[in-house]
Amino acid sequence: MSSDYPLRPFLPADTMALRDLFAQSIEELTQDDYDEDQRLAWIARAEDAAQFANRLASATTLVIQVDGEYLGFASLKDNKVLDMLYVHPHHAGQGVGTALCDALEKIAAARGAEAITADASETAVLFFEGRGYAPVRRNSVPVEDMWLTNTTMTKPLKVQSAPQTKSH
Repeated sequence: MSSDYPLRPFLPADTMALRDLFAQSIEELTQDDYDEDQRLAWIARAEDAAQFANRLASATTLVIQVDGEYLGFASLKDNKVLDMLYVHPHHAGQGVGTALCDALEKIAAARGAEAITADASETAVLFFEGRGYAPVRRNSVPVEDMWLTNTTMTKPLKVQSAPQTKSH
């Protein structure tokens, strides 16, 4: 398990591949926690490609792509919200999510955020707990004509102090 994955910023050309990854991740990784109708409603949130691309582009979105294959992506919204974190099912449990979270948490801290928040799916709660996130509240979110539950979780960040500059 390596967290030494190549990270790069989201590009508009990634949109269709990331929509597919989003759908596959939800369909295959959340079956124990959400029924088929809930998963389909969740996946439908990415149906509008332009809207999905805009959501990714309006945040700090990082992509992991190895040998042309998309392994995962994550986005940081408003510098303090981990808005999306999706890993391809074939690469789940291999450190892809960890690498993405490590990078976005570092970016948020470097930009002065004191904490980072995520609305974790039932499937992701244990992953976030393992990273030091604590549950704040449970949510029921209307998606299409379904209700999906998640947990808002937060983690304090160590704000990196600015380097001291010598005055002449």
